[in-house]
Amino acid sequence: MSSTRVRTTAVLSAGAVVLIALQLVAARHHFTGPLESLWADYTGTPKSFTVPWAGLGLALIGLSWRRRFLAAGAALGIDLIYQAFRSLDGGPLAMGNGPVIVLTGLIVLAAWKWDGKDRGNAIHAAALGILLVLSSKIADVWLGITVLAGPKVLDQHIVLVDHALGDPSWMLGQLLAWLGSAPSAVLHWVYIELPMGAMIVTIWQLRNVVKTGEWPRHYLVRTFLTIGLIGPIFYIVFPVVGPMFAFGHDGGAFSLGDYWPNIVPPVDLHPGAMPFDHYTPRNCMPSLHTAWALSIFIHSRRDTAGNPAPRWLRWGGAFWLLATLSATLGFGYHYGADLVAGAVLCLTIESALRAPERGWDPARIRLVGAGAVLFGSLLLSYRYASDFYAAHPLPAGFIVLGLLAAFVTAFYRTWFAQVPVPAAAELPARV
Repeated sequence: MSSTRVRTTAVLSAGAVVLIALQLVAARHHFTGPLESLWADYTGTPKSFTVPWAGLGLALIGLSWRRRFLAAGAALGIDLIYQAFRSLDGGPLAMGNGPVIVLTGLIVLAAWKWDGKDRGNAIHAAALGILLVLSSKIADVWLGITVLAGPKVLDQHIVLVDHALGDPSWMLGQLLAWLGSAPSAVLHWVYIELPMGAMIVTIWQLRNVVKTGEWPRHYLVRTFLTIGLIGPIFYIVFPVVGPMFAFGHDGGAFSLGDYWPNIVPPVDLHPGAMPFDHYTPRNCMPSLHTAWALSIFIHSRRDTAGNPAPRWLRWGGAFWLLATLSATLGFGYHYGADLVAGAVLCLTIESALRAPERGWDPARIRLVGAGAVLFGSLLLSYRYASDFYAAHPLPAGFIVLGLLAAFVTAFYRTWFAQVPVPAAAELPARV
C-alpha cells in the first residue's frame, strides 16, 4: 500500500474516532453531537445555511464549468424540495440539505466513475468542503465541552487587562449603540458569515487548479482549519465568556453587574475565578474570529505565486477584517486582550505553514518560536499579572501593543517585504 493511501486511511480513521467520541460525550451530557447534527443535514433541518453552501463552493473549485452548474443546480433543487416538505409540515425555513448531499455524491461519483485529473481534482476539492462542514460540527460540540470543563471563568482578570488597552469593548459598544441598527446589522452579517469570506478568497486562490491540474502547496483553507484545530484547546485552559455576559445583563444572575456597554466596571486589584452558568460557551480566549478574519486578510493580499491580488479582493479582505474586529468588540463578544492573542496565534500558525518550499529556515524558526513564546507569555500574564495591568495601565498597554506591533512587523518583513534587487556590482561574475 502506498504511503499516500496509508496517510489517507490513518486520517480518515482518526477523524471517525474523534466524531464518535464527541458524539458519545454530547449524548452523555444531553447536547447535540456531530453525527446527530450531520444526520439532520441529510434528513432533517440543517443547523447552518452558510457552512454547507460554503463547503459546496469549495468543492466546485475542482469541477469543470459544466459540472459546477449541474452540482449547484442539483443542490438548489434538493434544498427547495426539502423546504417544501418542511413547510408543509409546519417546519422552519432552512437551507443546507442540498449541498451536503451533493458533496457526498461528488465524492462517490468521482471515486467510482471518473479518473485522472478529473477524479483527483474533484476528490481534493470535495474533501475541503466536507472538512469545512465537519469542522463546524466539531466546533459546536467543543463549545459545550468548554462549559463542562470551565465551571468558573476568568473574566475578572481579562477586564483588568482591558483597562490597560483602553476598554475597547466598552468604547465600540457605545459607538455601535450611537450609530444605530444599520451598521450593527452589517457587522452582524459579516461576523456570522465568516465561512463565506474564506470561501471567496479560497476560490480565487484555487481558480486555476482545473486548468493546470496543479494544487498550490499552501492556501487559506490550510491556515483556516489549523486555527480551528489548535485555537479551541485554549478555551479549556483559559475559560472566558466575554463582557456582555460577565459584565452585562445577558449574564443574568451570574453577571457582576449591568455595566456593559455604558459603564466601565470599577478596578478590582484582587481578581479571581468566578462561577458562571451551565450553558454559555467559554470561547473568548483567544478570539478565533480575529484569527480567522486576519488569515482571510493575509491571503487576500497576494495569490499563491506571490503576485498582488486584484484591488477588489484586497479591499474586501481589509473590510472583512475591520468589520469582524468591530463586531467582536462592539457586540461584547470579546475583550481587546482576546483579539491580541488571536492575532498572534494566527500569525504564528501562518508562519509555520506559509511557503513550505522554503523549509524550516532560520527566519521561519525565529518567527514561529517568537510567536509561540509571545502567545504563551500573553496568556500567562493575563492570568497571573492582571493586577499589574490594572495598577500600571499605561506602560502595560504599551508593552502589549508594542510587542504585537513588533511581531506584525517581523511577519511582514519575513513574508511580504520586497527583497531588494542586488546592484550590478554585487551580482556574481559569470563564469
